[in-house]
Amino acid sequence: MFSEERRQEILKMLEQSGRVLAKDLASKFEMSIDSIRRDLSIMEEQGLLKRTHGGAIPVTNVRMMARPPSIRYGEGSEFQNAIAKLAVTYIQDNQTVFIGGAAIHYVMLKYLPKEISFTVLTNSVEIAYHLRNFDNIQTYIIGGQVKNSGNITDALANEFARQFTVDLCFATAGALSAKGLSTATPEVAVFHKTVYNNARKIIALVEHFKIGSDMFSGMYPVKKLNIIITDEETTSEQVDLLKAQGVEVLIATIDKN
Repeated sequence: MFSEERRQEILKMLEQSGRVLAKDLASKFEMSIDSIRRDLSIMEEQGLLKRTHGGAIPVTNVRMMARPPSIRYGEGSEFQNAIAKLAVTYIQDNQTVFIGGAAIHYVMLKYLPKEISFTVLTNSVEIAYHLRNFDNIQTYIIGGQVKNSGNITDALANEFARQFTVDLCFATAGALSAKGLSTATPEVAVFHKTVYNNARKIIALVEHFKIGSDMFSGMYPVKKLNIIITDEETTSEQVDLLKAQGVEVLIATIDKN
């Protein structure tokens, strides 16, 4: 395998898992750790990733666009699965719940409770399509122009969303800092702000590598979130900064079984 092919494969693994470890890459590509570290250093210089102790995480650009459906709608990383498992425990009988069209929302589908009845409001064609198989869930989809991702976030969708109030909203974003949630696209930010303003309780689902940075368009302030669920890789300093804004922060542990 040529070096460029190997680096493309590393990028794909990074997209799917949210991080890569040098020792795992060395084993996969049958190379020395020093050679893998050189690869990661070159990729960091090219702005493709961010080096960490022992590996790398995705780089967060302020206008980083949405991932393609083939990656967005997959099994999810170990961090996303841990967060999703904890998140669904907050769904109660007869509630109305907003579930968007992000990758972590798709991961949530396999953990949704089947022993209680509830209603889901979504702006994602992909999510709505999968929810049709749940006998215990009534599904409403917000209308508007459907993007390539399968999500609907245009001005029509924004007006449509004003009609609804939900008991529980599962929020997410491209980045989270002390300023709040942020994303790459102003249209997406405006739409979700409307949804969040009409939610009685907001739980933000945010992987560790999204915390501590800001993207192009602000979505929602931290102080208006009720709970943030993140993963074990989030540092104690980052957790403390978020808690200082008055929000509860929960750490989802990865199932080792």
